[in-house]
Amino acid sequence: MSRVIKVVYEKGVLKPLGRVDLEEGKEYRVIVEEDIDELIKKYRGVLGKSSIEEFRKLEEEAQTQ
Repeated sequence: MSRVIKVVYEKGVLKPLGRVDLEEGKEYRVIVEEDIDELIKKYRGVLGKSSIEEFRKLEEEAQTQ
């Protein structure tokens, strides 16, 4: 089962920002991605007058390739 869990990286450790129901001692695979809203803020204006919706569509297309 896959799900998204928001985390913060502090002092070398990824810490969940909310409750997680994970089995203690079990190994999990973690995929690290920047928050799309943070990316939008960071690159807003780089693509001209693109809307947030256009940027999200471009980002989704990039992930599928």
